[in-house]
Amino acid sequence: MSRIGNSPITIPEGVSVEIQPNLFVVKGKLGELSQQYDLVSIDQSDNVITINRKNDSKPSKAKHGLYRALFFNMIEGVSKGWTKELELVGVGYRASNQGQKLELALGFSHNIVFQIPSEVKVETVSEKGKNPLIKLTSHDKQLVGSIASKIRSFRKPEPYKGKGVKYVGEEIRRKAGKSA
Repeated sequence: MSRIGNSPITIPEGVSVEIQPNLFVVKGKLGELSQQYDLVSIDQSDNVITINRKNDSKPSKAKHGLYRALFFNMIEGVSKGWTKELELVGVGYRASNQGQKLELALGFSHNIVFQIPSEVKVETVSEKGKNPLIKLTSHDKQLVGSIASKIRSFRKPEPYKGKGVKYVGEEIRRKAGKSA
C-alpha cells in the first residue's frame, strides 16, 4: 500500500489544474507543466486532489506513489519554483554566465561552455574567500535536477582533497592518503 500515493495534494491559490483523460496540466504564475499518466484516476474536489489506483495490479501499485509525487512537484514548481545550488571546490575553479551560456574553468586545458535551456534561470555568485556558486532555478524539478547533474558530471568531487563540483550541503566521503 502506497503511503505517499494516498496523501492528498492541496492546490495553492493562483494555480489552476486541468485534468484530461491521461493528461494532467498545471498552470501557475511561474509557468505551465503537463504530465501523461495511466493506471490511476484523479479526483478533484475544491482545492484538494486525490490519486486512486484503478486496480491492484503490480504496475498500478508502483505508479500510484510515483504519479502523486510528480503531480505534487508540478504544483509546487509552478507556484514556488525549484532551486539547486552547486559549489565549485578547488584552486582556480571559476564559473561565469552570459545569458544562458555557463562558462566553467575546472582545471582542464580549456574552459567548458555549457548552454542552459531557456526554462532554467542560471546565476553565478563569486565572493572573495568563498567557493564560487552556481544557482539554477526553474518551475520544472526534473529539468533543474538533470541540468545540475550534468554540470556536476564535468568534474565530480574526488575523495582525497574534495575538489570538484558538488551540491551545496553534499557530504563527500573523504579517504586518507598514503601513510608514510
